Amino acid sequence: MDAPQLTRAAYARLQEELAHLTGPANDEITAQIAAARALGDLSENGDYHAAREEKGKMQGRIQQIQALLENAVVVSPGDGPAGCAAVGSLVDLRFEGDEDTERYLIGSIEERHEDYDVVSPSAPLGRAMIGARPGDVVRYEAPAGQVEVTVVAVLAAEDRH
Repeated sequence: MDAPQLTRAAYARLQEELAHLTGPANDEITAQIAAARALGDLSENGDYHAAREEKGKMQGRIQQIQALLENAVVVSPGDGPAGCAAVGSLVDLRFEGDEDTERYLIGSIEERHEDYDVVSPSAPLGRAMIGARPGDVVRYEAPAGQVEVTVVAVLAAEDRH
């Protein structure tokens, strides 16, 4: 399995989330469990069961982040050839038969951006975009058949905002 690739910003955000989950968030849920436990009969204590369930979800997320950070490779779009789409690049595409462009970030779902969609570099569209330059026409296989897109622009991470 390939190592997950994260931008520096995503890696830092995940480190902050992990620190929050293992620190203040853990303290808060532990206090909620203790308060619910103090109410008595645990078999019918909805607050206790809800807090325990939340604690389990939080532990799962902690393990997920730890594994991701342990195995991740931090990348920057500037690491590859100049002007080529890479993990961490924003890529403006024009789909065949469409006049509008759409912007995608190539990266892990952990990049989490509100302004544009994130496409994994292992997804068919992501694989097709890697290494492409403005003006290139790339093709990938979608469930409905082959799709052709034109790369309009490739922006580095520092050009995002």
